[in-house]
Amino acid sequence: MKRIVNVSGKDQLKAFIDFPHDLYKDDPCYVPELFIAQRDLLTPGKHPFHEHSTIQLYLAYDGNKIVGRIAAILNKNHNTFNNTRDGFFGFFDVINDAEVARMLFEQADGWLRQQGVTAAIGPANFSTNETCGLLVEGFDTPPAAMMTYNKPYYSALIEAAGFGKKVDILAYRFGADGYDDRSVRVKDTMLSRLKQKGITIRPVNVKNFKEEVRQIRNVYNNAWDKNLGFVPMTEAEFDYMAKDMKMILDTDFCLVAEKDGRAIGFALAIPDINEVLINVKRGRLLPLGLFKLLFGLKKVKGIRVITLGVEEGFRKLGIEACFYASIIEAYRKKKLTRAEASWVLEDNAAMNNALLNIKGVPYKKYRIFEKAL
Repeated sequence: MKRIVNVSGKDQLKAFIDFPHDLYKDDPCYVPELFIAQRDLLTPGKHPFHEHSTIQLYLAYDGNKIVGRIAAILNKNHNTFNNTRDGFFGFFDVINDAEVARMLFEQADGWLRQQGVTAAIGPANFSTNETCGLLVEGFDTPPAAMMTYNKPYYSALIEAAGFGKKVDILAYRFGADGYDDRSVRVKDTMLSRLKQKGITIRPVNVKNFKEEVRQIRNVYNNAWDKNLGFVPMTEAEFDYMAKDMKMILDTDFCLVAEKDGRAIGFALAIPDINEVLINVKRGRLLPLGLFKLLFGLKKVKGIRVITLGVEEGFRKLGIEACFYASIIEAYRKKKLTRAEASWVLEDNAAMNNALLNIKGVPYKKYRIFEKAL
């Protein structure tokens, strides 16, 4: 008998987190999420998202076997900032069974309606500030760090539950030498021009990390505020994320543009730790997973360019090109062989054109869905 249950207690939360490991056990592209990170993300009091918003987790059973999961998410800060009444679904995983998927969405939709929302959007875990989007093209390679992965049949199940496309987001691939290095060749000239305007570009200062994070958060909340679905990160949320990032941070790939001592832009690329995590069984760091992670980081050959942005009023001065040039130089110096730039909204013409101009290849496409409630 198929049924849906509300997740409660540590054992059910553990089962919720572990379900994908069983669903994808024979999939060579699946990368397990770290159990500790997922547990904290989903636990009120552990992650700062819960200070302002609410989630409800559900598991689907067929008899005594777990066959699906979903989270219904009320992101109150999103609705306040965007003046909307949206709800989200996330952490969606299910066997290839339309009935089970329908039952999961009925539960999630019902909970969202009780919160007074008028539309369901997803997948998002919990917003566009975290992992989001359903993979719809590019199933032949594992996801890069902090990107999603799912079975190809998911899109049909989501559409059968009444959802339609809201927007697609793209990931671009670069090989060892498959990029245009014009920005590197003109970097010194551009830096000289920026200096005349009082603008400098430098690596992040980890010795003054707290103040750096504060300034970067201001840039993030200012430079991305026009993006679809954007919601400003609270100080606690940004600090939480920065603390995690610091553990794998390479300052050659974390750059700050500033004018008169104030940050006005930043770029961040991180090692593609999924090259290591793909071998960490069921996302457990203990007893051997931590060893694999620490030693595996030294062998990582890929990066993911996560963020590259400049505040309005300072764009198109050459800051973005200098960011690209510096990342390319570090990429060459470290003899890396693969890079991904992600993600980019399909209608962000400026960023898509910039990546195409340096010979980026769009190789994965993700979709965010929406339906009226």
